[in-house]
Amino acid sequence: MVALGLALALIGVFLFPDALGPGKQVVAVHEESPLPPIREAQPPSIRVSYARAVSQAAPAVVNVFTSKVVVKESHPLLNDPLFNPLFRDPLFGPRLEHQTSLGSGVIISSQGYILTNNHVIAGADEIKVVLANGRRLEVKAIGADPETDLAVLKTEATDLPSVTVRSSKLRVGDIVLAIGNPFGIGQTVTQGIISATGRNQLGLNTIEDFIQTDAAINPGSSGGALIDAYGQLVGINTAIHNQSHSTGIGFAIPVNLARDVMTQIIEHGQVIRGWLGVEGANTPQKLIEDLGLPEHRGVMITAVIKDGPGEKAGIKPNDILLEVNGHPIMGVRDALNMIARSKPDTELEFKGLRDGKPFTTRATVSIRPIIKPTSEK
Repeated sequence: MVALGLALALIGVFLFPDALGPGKQVVAVHEESPLPPIREAQPPSIRVSYARAVSQAAPAVVNVFTSKVVVKESHPLLNDPLFNPLFRDPLFGPRLEHQTSLGSGVIISSQGYILTNNHVIAGADEIKVVLANGRRLEVKAIGADPETDLAVLKTEATDLPSVTVRSSKLRVGDIVLAIGNPFGIGQTVTQGIISATGRNQLGLNTIEDFIQTDAAINPGSSGGALIDAYGQLVGINTAIHNQSHSTGIGFAIPVNLARDVMTQIIEHGQVIRGWLGVEGANTPQKLIEDLGLPEHRGVMITAVIKDGPGEKAGIKPNDILLEVNGHPIMGVRDALNMIARSKPDTELEFKGLRDGKPFTTRATVSIRPIIKPTSEK
């Protein structure tokens, strides 16, 4: 009965609210469970920034401007007897053309030595270098090494900034920053990681041992600096992957290789490398399968130069070289790198297959013939 009475009372209140008197309202009361505490994100105590690294290295990264005069050939039709009488005016003949190009470079020492790419300065009649602060330097080319695409410039200017060189080994995943002058718009910094090390067989240079990075490297950045998160130089930017649909693939020459090339150019005027006097190609895939060799293993000799170290060691065409001093040969570029790194008069042990049978021989490498610098890539 009590429950029935309460129910009737509530119905009456809703139907006749004025019965409570003026200003009176019915308020429904119910308990709510307390909300769980919300954790607000706190700003990190240390913000990720590479400004200090850039400020340490960027002053030593320079813009390199080159110019040269080339002969622009006349149109082939002008050599045709039918058309030649009509275009005898000198304006239609061969003419001189002024070409310019741009790139980047890195001041390696306070003595004024600058590293850049060979293709940046190749064939140049005039080279100008400008610091990031606008200071202009008079420079001259000391020497170049087309096989690694490196060149050394020298300035007599003083009070120069220079980079700190990293000597420790790089790891895949390390943060790197590329500094250069892309498209001539001015000094630019891009960020990425080390994607791979020891890249070769790319067909970019004769001697290849590239760092691969996804830091953007654009035309004009060639010869610029690749630095780590502490501002230390780890490589010289040199190329981008040239397939039209590829992105985020750039290559740099490791600083240890670049420094060795620079030292030899300064001391000897050239880079002295070992030479075996043979020509080779990657072992054909079918032959690898038939012989049961590991993938990409070995180099097949295609030619042996007369009186060269290889011929004296008894190496013959169609031999397959598998090892150099116990190190497996992973293709023709790998073999070339290992032989080239050997000093002349060094004896190397080669293991391989001849007519499917194992053989071992020893060869004393000589000085690799010098390749003259070629025109720009």
